[in-house]
Amino acid sequence: MHAIDYDRLAAAYARNRQVHPQVLARLVAAVPPGARVLEVGCGTGNYIIALAGLTGARCWGIDPSAGMLEQAREAPVRFQPGRAEEIDAPTAFFDLLFSVDVIHHVGDQGAFFREAHRVLRPGARVCTVTDSADIIRRRQPLSVYFPETVAPELARYPRIAHLRALMEEAGFDGVAAGGVECAHELRDIAPYRAKAYSALQLISKEAFQRGIAHMEQDLRAAPIPGVARYTLLWGDKDARERGKETQP
Repeated sequence: MHAIDYDRLAAAYARNRQVHPQVLARLVAAVPPGARVLEVGCGTGNYIIALAGLTGARCWGIDPSAGMLEQAREAPVRFQPGRAEEIDAPTAFFDLLFSVDVIHHVGDQGAFFREAHRVLRPGARVCTVTDSADIIRRRQPLSVYFPETVAPELARYPRIAHLRALMEEAGFDGVAAGGVECAHELRDIAPYRAKAYSALQLISKEAFQRGIAHMEQDLRAAPIPGVARYTLLWGDKDARERGKETQP
């Protein structure tokens, strides 16, 4: 599998990638008053910028791609280069740490969760937003029009049970998974033509062109139905401490 150049894709991501409204709502609901929040693998900053605007939390975003961060420069979020396995932050500093569709890019996922545990204060939470194997197989419209993406995506995405085990090994309590989905209609396939979804970088030119032609044909007849799905995997650091803080 060839490496994906995210610096080169940054502009396409900034133009075409949108927040999932239910993912954002779940994250916003997890932000306590006066919180410090970190997004790991923030990319162009869609989620952390939206969360900052909705909650007033003090927010940070890190990403290893300079090109992505160039697209992400927007106050009041503090963006900086950084890797998931080595977070440049003090111990027990953040109240919420999250990543969205990033964990499959992390080389040492166990090290990431250990770092997440270190930088979170007692009673804080971590959220890993990712795709399960079932979601990858049922991606709509991606897997419908580009079925060739399924096998390489299953190969690079970690299984939910594996992530749960790594989080528990890192010291997180009450690790639990939940799903969200949002139906929509696709009326413009520009994001697919721009390959704004990294899975499209993993298939042949012929498979890509075949899928685009099929989308164009169907779109002439009617909007293309879609469903955006994610799995949210939550964990607590010292959950009993968080419970004490919420008591009157």
